[in-house]
Amino acid sequence: MSLLDVDGVTVHFGGVTALERVSFTVEPGEIFAIVGPNGAGKSTLFNLISRFHEPEEGDVRFAGESLLRRAPSGIAGLGIARTFQNIELFEHSSVLQNLLVGRHTRRRASILAQILFTPAVRREEIAHRVAVERMIDFLDLQPHRDRIIAGLPYGIRKVVEVARALAIGPRMLLLDEPASGLSAEESRDMQFRIKDIRARMGVTVLMVEHDMGLVSAVSDRVLALADGRVLAIGTPSEVQSHPKVIEAYLGTEAAAP
Repeated sequence: MSLLDVDGVTVHFGGVTALERVSFTVEPGEIFAIVGPNGAGKSTLFNLISRFHEPEEGDVRFAGESLLRRAPSGIAGLGIARTFQNIELFEHSSVLQNLLVGRHTRRRASILAQILFTPAVRREEIAHRVAVERMIDFLDLQPHRDRIIAGLPYGIRKVVEVARALAIGPRMLLLDEPASGLSAEESRDMQFRIKDIRARMGVTVLMVEHDMGLVSAVSDRVLALADGRVLAIGTPSEVQSHPKVIEAYLGTEAAAP
């Protein structure tokens, strides 16, 4: 059974069609990329899966369960975590504190128990800190563990956001343009990290990305969108050589040969 099944979703914003009958599946353990020109509907699709948008048609199922029955606040609890194109971290908190926020869906103690700081709460807090320290080690963030986010370089902030998403303990990680704003060296490092997330943590990865070098290096399959419609689905090489994809990026004359 597919881990994620997007089935014929359509989204309109006023008179603009952002997505039109888009369908695809993501298999467990797969790295699946979504590409397309600006305005293709990539971010809308991510926001639909995250439950920030509601489709007029179609369904989105995760592990066989319709996400449309879930509130946005319940998506992380299902095992779906995401990063954002514009980094969304707590600027005046440390790296460690930001990662601990990612553990909120794993908290089981009542508010009263947390106020009293019972032995059960203390054990839970230790477990959360152990999980966060593992993420810090996994993504080589030890030198920045106690540093305030506002004082970190942009590339490190990108990694911290990935670490916070992984701290949730997800089955599927949504990466929204993970290489955006990174240098060539940082982009190569991100390639290795994405591969490690799948290989060492067993997490399925769904990402939106413009950097075709990164997409080709890490993706098992690619979905190409344009004007809210599916142009092609296949391996990176299949999608990049597809006439409709070439036309969407480079124009009709480039696709003709």
